[in-house]
Amino acid sequence: MLVAGAVQAQSNEQATAVDDIVVTGTRVANRSRLDTVAPVDVVTAETLEQRGSTELAAQLAASVPALNFPRPSATDGTDSIRPATLRGQGPDQTLVLVNGVRRHQTALVNLNGSVGRGSSAVDLNAIPSSAVERIEVLRDGAAAQYGSDAIAGVLNLRLREAREGGGANVTFGQYVTDFTGFYGRNDKIRDGDTLTVSGWQGFALGEEGFLTASVEYRDRESTNRSDINPTLGRITGGQGDAQVEDLSVYLNAGVPLSAGWEAYGWAGYQKRDASAAAFYRTPTDNTQNPDYGSGRKYPDGYLPYILTETTDWTAAGGIRGNVGEWGVDINLGYGQNQIEFGAENTMNPTYGLNGQTSFYAGSLEYSQLVLGIDASREYDLGWHGPLNVAVGLEARRENYQIGAGEQASYDRGPVLVAGGNTLTFGSRGFTGFTPNNEVDEDRSNVGVYLDLEGEVVDGLTLSGAVRYENYSDFGDNVSGKFAARYDFNPHFAIRGAVSTGFRAPSLQQQYYTQTSVLYISNVPYETGTYPSVSEVGLALGGTDLQAEESVNYSLGFVARNGPFEFTADAYRIDISDRIILSETLTGKAPGTVGATPNELAIYNLLTPYGATAARFFINGVDTETTGLDVVARYRAETAAGHRLDFTLAGNVNDFKVTKTPVTESGILPTQTSLFGRQAVYRFEQGTPPWKVVFQTDWEAEKLGGTLRVSGYGDVLAAGATAATDLQLGDALVVDAEARYRFTDRVTLAVGADNLLDQYPRQSLRENNTTGAFPFSNFSPYGFNGRYVYGRISLKW
Repeated sequence: MLVAGAVQAQSNEQATAVDDIVVTGTRVANRSRLDTVAPVDVVTAETLEQRGSTELAAQLAASVPALNFPRPSATDGTDSIRPATLRGQGPDQTLVLVNGVRRHQTALVNLNGSVGRGSSAVDLNAIPSSAVERIEVLRDGAAAQYGSDAIAGVLNLRLREAREGGGANVTFGQYVTDFTGFYGRNDKIRDGDTLTVSGWQGFALGEEGFLTASVEYRDRESTNRSDINPTLGRITGGQGDAQVEDLSVYLNAGVPLSAGWEAYGWAGYQKRDASAAAFYRTPTDNTQNPDYGSGRKYPDGYLPYILTETTDWTAAGGIRGNVGEWGVDINLGYGQNQIEFGAENTMNPTYGLNGQTSFYAGSLEYSQLVLGIDASREYDLGWHGPLNVAVGLEARRENYQIGAGEQASYDRGPVLVAGGNTLTFGSRGFTGFTPNNEVDEDRSNVGVYLDLEGEVVDGLTLSGAVRYENYSDFGDNVSGKFAARYDFNPHFAIRGAVSTGFRAPSLQQQYYTQTSVLYISNVPYETGTYPSVSEVGLALGGTDLQAEESVNYSLGFVARNGPFEFTADAYRIDISDRIILSETLTGKAPGTVGATPNELAIYNLLTPYGATAARFFINGVDTETTGLDVVARYRAETAAGHRLDFTLAGNVNDFKVTKTPVTESGILPTQTSLFGRQAVYRFEQGTPPWKVVFQTDWEAEKLGGTLRVSGYGDVLAAGATAATDLQLGDALVVDAEARYRFTDRVTLAVGADNLLDQYPRQSLRENNTTGAFPFSNFSPYGFNGRYVYGRISLKW
């Protein structure tokens, strides 16, 4: 992972010094980012701001070579709650903290053909970038320090702390792009209009306390890169970004108490409404009731839209101070993510021509309550430096719920057969959750840790940590870490670490269940997603989910001389028993030509459940990842006060799947793979094998500018067979921004992301016969083309 991707030069020496101090990955006070035992990089608020996108995850991905944030389409809720990946690992294998406290996950489970399939991760875009002062990125395994999920690394979002002053941004942009499709679409497209209004204000609390309030509103129109449908002679698909409107409010506060103690806390809220296109249904689709003639509900076919209404809450508070020689921090945090689903411009075919066209399809909810107690102090053992001892406890309670939709969204209505066809049931586009899908499950866990760090002899710093966790569902885990750093002189040091880690199976993976229509090779199947220990899951080989386990190794060096700095860190991540969503096992009715014994057995198993296919979560995939992170940076300042900052950062990542699971089922005559060819390639080649970011920032008296060139290695969008594989190709994406300061308080910026209008290679015709999906969801920089924008910034 490489961050620093564009750590900005600050406006004064004090700001630069503050920026250098980090708290992630170390519990020693006043460690700078270049002095830590493990690599930690810092991305500042200024860096996040200087591009067109106002989404936090997209802003961060532009600066962090090992972090990727693709823009999938037609993947249900994943269209509006998109996951980010670090070092090619799963979205749920990076721990996210806010002010050092564990952030709650989203309730969404990524189920369809996108990067991160089967995961339920933190929604970075639920946090407005206007509320963030900086992001610290620990690029090392850290489960022994922070617990579950910290396999690929840790992102710690530090919120703004100000008792005075403020700022506001108004940003407007749209895609201005030329698109030529295989089937005749040749357009100069103007879409995706996005207006973002954000601001923050510091308030004084007493003589020394602060309250910082941040607000952000964003309204983004949808994009569409679907080609002309060659059969109908018009555009019928809707591949592109969802239409989204969101409002976020964050508060961050701190107040000194007596005897050197301090109270602190923060709270956040976001409401996000999104509408994303599903799959187009043709005029002759057998969902049209009652026949193929004048009685069709949608004579021209129809494109359903999936609606998601997401509400995200978080609140945390604590006190910190000294008890004797010990520094103590006690905090309590709560977070909740709720998603309500709907569908519109659609139908339930079994309800006939007069049935409704919009539906409430149910809800998902995840919440987390976390208590943290941390204490640390220094001991003088006669070493070159003191030994820092940190101990702590973290206790969590999690809850996961599924709520049913209205009856018409999932029901089999009165008309089951029409025109000689058995009609599909439920709201098309997104089938509602049924009362049988409803769950309300929780679990608790307690973890304790010991963390030691000290400079044993001149130049040699050693660090070690051990953590014990106990979960109420799967049991115990012990993780350990040992790291060392040797400074040969003030200009050069080497560092390395070895650690073990784990990721607990999420409640979402253990209990998610739904039946919906899934298209496999263009054939619709009533597909059930079942808990692994349900009757169906057990019959097909499911077992109790266990924790994923990892071993991380890293070795690197730090070099610096005046305004120049260079870091390089090689790593290896071995993960065993990864939790994955199985292949979809399909059934066929007796008498079906070509039906296999397995398909007949699956059909007989699923018939009582109203399904013809099934999938479930299971452990069993082992992976090996090796890679290298490099960051080089040079900062220069002239006598006239002009500043120039060059950053070159890169990541090389080689991902291998070494073991896959097969069914261990008594009902299936033939052993079947649960993690097939496409799934393996999604892991191995679904993210770029390399990514390089070069950025230069220039600031003068009135003028400023940023130029960023991002290079992406070739990504594979795997087909059902090698003949339908698609290599997206290497790519260079250029972003540019120019700024003019009218006064110290008013700045105008104009720019373009993807200035040269770069697109990934289009899908093969045999994979896109309807023109609906010209591009793969695996493109690391999306498929919308050039985005131009303007921004007015105010400071006071």
